[in-house]
Amino acid sequence: MSDDWTYQLPQPARDYIAGRRLDEVECVVADLAGVARGKAMPASKFGKQPRFYLPNSIFMQTITGEWASQVVEDFTEPDMILTPDFSTASAAPWTADVTLQVIHDVTDRDGNPVPLAPRNVLARVVELYRREGLVPVVAPEMEFYLVARNIDPTQPIEPPMGRSGRKVTGNQAYSLSAVDEYGPVIDDIYDFAEAQGFEIDGITQEGGAGQVEINMRHGDPVRQADEVFFFKRLIREAALRHDCFATFMAKPIEGEPGSAMHVHHSVLDAETGANIFSDAAGNETDAFRHFIGGLQAHLASVTPVMAPYVNSYRRYVRDFAAPINLEWGRDNRTTGLRVPVSDASARRVENRLAGMDCNPYLGIAASLACGYLGIMQKREPRGECVGNAYQGEDTLPESLGEALELFAENRAMREVLGEEFCRVYETVKHMEYEEFLQVISPWEREHLLLNV
Repeated sequence: MSDDWTYQLPQPARDYIAGRRLDEVECVVADLAGVARGKAMPASKFGKQPRFYLPNSIFMQTITGEWASQVVEDFTEPDMILTPDFSTASAAPWTADVTLQVIHDVTDRDGNPVPLAPRNVLARVVELYRREGLVPVVAPEMEFYLVARNIDPTQPIEPPMGRSGRKVTGNQAYSLSAVDEYGPVIDDIYDFAEAQGFEIDGITQEGGAGQVEINMRHGDPVRQADEVFFFKRLIREAALRHDCFATFMAKPIEGEPGSAMHVHHSVLDAETGANIFSDAAGNETDAFRHFIGGLQAHLASVTPVMAPYVNSYRRYVRDFAAPINLEWGRDNRTTGLRVPVSDASARRVENRLAGMDCNPYLGIAASLACGYLGIMQKREPRGECVGNAYQGEDTLPESLGEALELFAENRAMREVLGEEFCRVYETVKHMEYEEFLQVISPWEREHLLLNV
């Protein structure tokens, strides 16, 4: 690597270090859970190394730190090669020194993408679209809670204290006054995002106590997933500066709505740049219907990716601003699949199934994979839901165990996402689920100890 490697950086990163001594570079990859893994090193050393190494076991670790390496026969924990993707370089403005973070491409020693790396899984799905002359476009929405510090896992999570000195309350959706209650955290989120070169379309108060939504611009799926990955870290850091936590749990507080990562989808013709969901006259196309049909046919089988933990299934509750089925409708927020109001060029489909606890690379990859299969298989959707979808049947898996059974059965989906990835992911999730089943909850002690 050239000593003058900084010329490859995006302009916001160059602006951040301009006139200052760069102290440290963080070499980052996302693991299965979306946790940042990697190495931090002095900037002077980073500039002298063209690549770095990490064992492939980082993609075989459960959220509790256990290992699923037994899924690979004769496992020897070989190193993977990490090569910096300089286009992802961004500031880490919360650090005491001048630091950049850089997402790395992950390959084996022969230069092949490691199939277990979540960013590679998403790139694989995007490439399938491109082979058909199509360009997928996504726009994620991020919901999360700001909560009071919780250092005792046995205690319930509580809303944060607002600037008024009172605890933040719920049922204040879209209230600007509610956002002002934790305005200093929002200010730091804006400042960190600007330093990192990220655009925020808007920040709103959601229905839960301390629940916030950030809307992002639309763009390339891998780049958008990179930004969600970075955003989750910067939001946590902003919260810690103000004596509270930011949590991306799907359902952190009893009786409050869950947090989703809604994903808006459109698909462009690679040659013309036209949205294939609309024809020249502005009408809905076969591809539009087939994309929805694919989501309806396949989303249930990738629920373990969209809802990866036992807590995730607490979000799918009737009348709690989360889907209970995969009906679709125009401008209908009770459905799992919503077609927002737009002009023909911006016609899109919003997948409301994914929780904010999912890995953004994998959640977006799975959603795009469903739409891709729908287009390839020419799947017709069920009729549009024109009423309240909550009055219909619950058709989503009710637990992680049930969802994993569906995941194992969908051969077409496993081919799209990659069989090796699916096998390891399934093993990791089974291990997490089995570990959870060993835990006795307060509800069980309260109601069963002396009553059964």
